[in-house]
Amino acid sequence: MSMIFRLEEQIDHNDVEQLTREAFWNVYQPGCCEHLVLHKLRESEAFIRELDFVAAEDGKIVANIVYSRMYKDGRMCSSIAAFGPVSVHPDHQGKGIGGKIITHTLQKAKETGIKAVMITGSPQYYCRFGFVPASKYDIYLPGADRDKENEFFMVNELEEGYLKACAGTYDFDKSFMVKEDEVDAFDKKFVPKVKREARESDIL
Repeated sequence: MSMIFRLEEQIDHNDVEQLTREAFWNVYQPGCCEHLVLHKLRESEAFIRELDFVAAEDGKIVANIVYSRMYKDGRMCSSIAAFGPVSVHPDHQGKGIGGKIITHTLQKAKETGIKAVMITGSPQYYCRFGFVPASKYDIYLPGADRDKENEFFMVNELEEGYLKACAGTYDFDKSFMVKEDEVDAFDKKFVPKVKREARESDIL
């Protein structure tokens, strides 16, 4: 099997949205919203097109990652970005593809002038890529309790020492905030899938 990483093209959009839907369906909540987040991000000023990569295996797209600029005090950052959604097709999960596309694009991000990358996710997974709790740099999400570590909000400093003067409150692009009715309407574009029952542990 031969795998390549390349920039996503407009002709890939529908396939990648379908891939994202498959990757996240019923994982964190009944159904998913990540395919709509991706769709909205592409139209956002914060979207970084030169960091929108797919992994293709024998010509078929099996993974995707996108980056967008972070906001500090309501202003878009030029040198600090976030990545996500990161999508790997269920048939190809567990093979290290997600880690490879993250590593590949973090290097590309550094080459394009991004100084730091912020994400939310599992510390146990993302520490292997150099991510640490953002609170280490006195960096928080809006409304966060600053007396706690907030370990799920993490940062990777791509240029050593850059974050020393970057303390403050940061936020993701508004494309990440989607409403349930908005997701349901968008989901009608796709082949119907069954949503599982809600659980107390769901991230909504």
